Amino acid sequence: MTPYLELHDIDVTAFLAVLDTCVGNVYLVTEEGDKLNLKSKLCQLIGLTQLIEGGKIVSAKILAENPNDESKLFRFNLLGDTGDAVVEK
Repeated sequence: MTPYLELHDIDVTAFLAVLDTCVGNVYLVTEEGDKLNLKSKLCQLIGLTQLIEGGKIVSAKILAENPNDESKLFRFNLLGDTGDAVVEK
């Protein structure tokens, strides 16, 4: 697997929209080393609730199994590029 991708100051709605376009599993890695599969809506609720401050994800470590998903998440983190994701406002 690839190294962790650290996300900072991410809009939750846009992040979840991009996450829905990912093909492979994407994991949120907690401070304790637990991995929550963000393709599961239940894990999204559990994991992201602890990371959200003021409607944004302050900081998170993400691990993507699929290299294209990792690239997509990297572009989103760096440039705010949502690609083909439909972001509801």
